[in-house]
Amino acid sequence: MEQQNTTGQPEQAPAQPVEAQKADISNDAKNLGMLCHLLGLFTSFVGPLIIWLIKKDAMSYVDYHGKEALNFQITVAIALVVAGISVFCVIGPFLIPVIYLLDLIFCIIASIAASKGEYYKYPVCLRLVK
Repeated sequence: MEQQNTTGQPEQAPAQPVEAQKADISNDAKNLGMLCHLLGLFTSFVGPLIIWLIKKDAMSYVDYHGKEALNFQITVAIALVVAGISVFCVIGPFLIPVIYLLDLIFCIIASIAASKGEYYKYPVCLRLVK
Protein backbone atom coordinates (compact mmCIF):
# COMPACT_ATOMS: atom_id res chain seq x y z
CA MET A 1 0.00 0.00 0.00
CA GLU A 2 1.36 3.42 -0.98
CA GLN A 3 1.84 6.05 1.65
CA GLN A 4 0.40 9.46 0.96
CA ASN A 5 1.95 12.74 1.94
CA THR A 6 0.07 15.77 3.28
CA THR A 7 -1.09 16.81 -0.21
CA GLY A 8 -2.82 13.48 -0.79
CA GLN A 9 -0.40 12.43 -3.55
CA PRO A 10 1.50 9.13 -3.32
CA GLU A 11 5.12 9.49 -2.24
CA GLN A 12 7.78 8.90 -4.87
CA ALA A 13 10.15 5.98 -4.44
CA PRO A 14 13.72 7.10 -3.73
CA ALA A 15 16.21 6.96 -6.57
CA GLN A 16 18.21 3.77 -6.92
CA PRO A 17 21.39 3.69 -4.87
CA VAL A 18 24.72 3.44 -6.68
CA GLU A 19 25.05 -0.27 -5.84
CA ALA A 20 21.71 -0.99 -7.52
CA GLN A 21 22.78 0.94 -10.62
CA LYS A 22 25.99 -1.12 -10.81
CA ALA A 23 23.96 -4.32 -10.52
CA ASP A 24 21.97 -3.34 -13.63
CA ILE A 25 25.11 -3.50 -15.79
CA SER A 26 25.70 -6.92 -17.29
CA ASN A 27 29.03 -8.70 -16.93
CA ASP A 28 29.43 -8.65 -20.72
CA ALA A 29 29.11 -4.86 -20.73
CA LYS A 30 31.62 -4.56 -17.87
CA ASN A 31 34.09 -6.82 -19.66
CA LEU A 32 33.75 -4.98 -22.97
CA GLY A 33 34.14 -1.63 -21.19
CA MET A 34 37.30 -2.91 -19.53
CA LEU A 35 38.54 -4.29 -22.85
CA CYS A 36 38.12 -0.88 -24.49
CA HIS A 37 40.61 0.61 -22.06
CA LEU A 38 43.07 -2.30 -22.13
CA LEU A 39 43.13 -2.53 -25.92
CA GLY A 40 44.10 1.13 -26.01
CA LEU A 41 47.45 0.18 -24.50
CA PHE A 42 48.28 -2.19 -27.35
CA THR A 43 46.41 -0.83 -30.37
CA SER A 44 46.25 2.90 -29.64
CA PHE A 45 42.81 4.13 -30.73
CA VAL A 46 42.02 1.29 -33.17
CA GLY A 47 40.89 -1.31 -30.59
CA PRO A 48 38.55 1.01 -28.66
CA LEU A 49 37.20 2.34 -31.96
CA ILE A 50 36.27 -1.14 -33.22
CA ILE A 51 34.55 -2.17 -29.97
CA TRP A 52 32.76 1.18 -29.73
CA LEU A 53 31.51 1.01 -33.32
CA ILE A 54 30.20 -2.53 -32.87
CA LYS A 55 28.55 -2.17 -29.45
CA LYS A 56 27.65 1.53 -29.07
CA ASP A 57 23.99 1.04 -29.98
CA ALA A 58 23.49 -2.19 -28.06
CA MET A 59 25.08 -1.31 -24.70
CA SER A 60 25.11 2.23 -23.29
CA TYR A 61 27.81 1.28 -20.77
CA VAL A 62 30.15 0.18 -23.56
CA ASP A 63 29.20 3.32 -25.50
CA TYR A 64 30.38 5.49 -22.60
CA HIS A 65 33.63 3.62 -21.96
CA GLY A 66 34.36 3.23 -25.67
CA LYS A 67 34.11 6.99 -26.17
CA GLU A 68 36.27 7.67 -23.11
CA ALA A 69 38.96 5.21 -24.21
CA LEU A 70 38.84 6.46 -27.79
CA ASN A 71 39.13 10.11 -26.75
CA PHE A 72 42.01 9.36 -24.41
CA GLN A 73 43.95 7.33 -26.97
CA ILE A 74 43.50 10.09 -29.55
CA THR A 75 44.83 12.54 -26.96
CA VAL A 76 47.82 10.27 -26.31
CA ALA A 77 48.49 9.98 -30.06
CA ILE A 78 48.44 13.76 -30.43
CA ALA A 79 50.75 14.14 -27.43
CA LEU A 80 53.18 11.60 -28.91
CA VAL A 81 53.25 13.46 -32.24
CA VAL A 82 54.00 16.72 -30.42
CA ALA A 83 56.68 15.00 -28.33
CA GLY A 84 58.15 13.46 -31.48
CA ILE A 85 58.39 16.87 -33.11
CA SER A 86 59.91 18.34 -29.95
CA VAL A 87 62.74 15.79 -30.05
CA PHE A 88 64.65 18.44 -31.96
CA CYS A 89 64.19 20.81 -29.00
CA VAL A 90 65.78 18.24 -26.65
CA ILE A 91 62.62 17.91 -24.50
CA GLY A 92 61.00 15.18 -26.62
CA PRO A 93 63.13 12.28 -25.35
CA PHE A 94 61.96 13.10 -21.82
CA LEU A 95 58.30 13.56 -22.76
CA ILE A 96 57.79 10.32 -24.68
CA PRO A 97 58.42 7.95 -21.73
CA VAL A 98 56.26 10.13 -19.48
CA ILE A 99 53.40 9.98 -21.98
CA TYR A 100 53.65 6.18 -22.22
CA LEU A 101 53.76 5.87 -18.43
CA LEU A 102 50.69 8.07 -17.98
CA ASP A 103 48.90 6.08 -20.68
CA LEU A 104 49.65 2.85 -18.81
CA ILE A 105 48.59 4.21 -15.41
CA PHE A 106 45.35 5.84 -16.57
CA CYS A 107 44.35 2.84 -18.70
CA ILE A 108 44.82 0.46 -15.77
CA ILE A 109 42.78 2.72 -13.46
CA ALA A 110 40.03 3.03 -16.09
CA SER A 111 40.01 -0.74 -16.70
CA ILE A 112 39.59 -1.48 -13.00
CA ALA A 113 36.79 1.08 -12.72
CA ALA A 114 35.02 -0.33 -15.79
CA SER A 115 35.25 -3.88 -14.45
CA LYS A 116 33.59 -2.73 -11.22
CA GLY A 117 30.72 -1.09 -13.10
CA GLU A 118 31.84 2.49 -12.48
CA TYR A 119 31.79 5.33 -14.97
CA TYR A 120 35.41 6.54 -15.18
CA LYS A 121 36.40 9.83 -16.75
CA TYR A 122 40.02 10.44 -17.75
CA PRO A 123 41.44 13.54 -16.04
CA VAL A 124 43.50 14.77 -19.01
CA CYS A 125 41.61 14.16 -22.22
CA LEU A 126 40.36 15.99 -25.30
CA ARG A 127 36.66 15.25 -25.84
CA LEU A 128 36.67 14.87 -29.63
CA VAL A 129 34.17 11.99 -29.96
CA LYS A 130 30.86 12.86 -28.34
